Amino acid sequence: MKQSTIISALFGMSFFILSCGNTSTEQAKDKEETATHEEHADHTANALELNNGEKWVVNVEMTPFVKKGEELVNNYVANKGDDYKALATQLKEQNDQLISNCTMDGKSHEVLHVWLHPHLELVKELSNAETKEAADEIITRLKNSYETYNQYFQ
Repeated sequence: MKQSTIISALFGMSFFILSCGNTSTEQAKDKEETATHEEHADHTANALELNNGEKWVVNVEMTPFVKKGEELVNNYVANKGDDYKALATQLKEQNDQLISNCTMDGKSHEVLHVWLHPHLELVKELSNAETKEAADEIITRLKNSYETYNQYFQ
């Protein structure tokens, strides 16, 4: 099992290095972040859980970006927004800041990634949504994602 993870990581790094000269800096950064989160996902096979009945503490440098993302979604819903592509861009910016400010480690970090990986996928789905109806369904799931975050993290 560990050997396949190592091989997968090496393949991913090789792909990144080989493709680096053929992509823009932004595309390379996106691929690197995706690979990093996939590596984290491999290490976080655990389900969301509380910390001995208590919420996990998220470092103060990261918290504002989660809260801002939640605020963006809530305002979009409350104001019956219609520019879901702009919302997706704003959420991606908040997630990028969240990731770049991560200094967590240990179990709290692992559990955070159990929440974060599917959340990042929802934002990606939103940016790729082709209709407002599809986007609205994803936005509902994003609201639920933030509610889940608030159940497990402080």
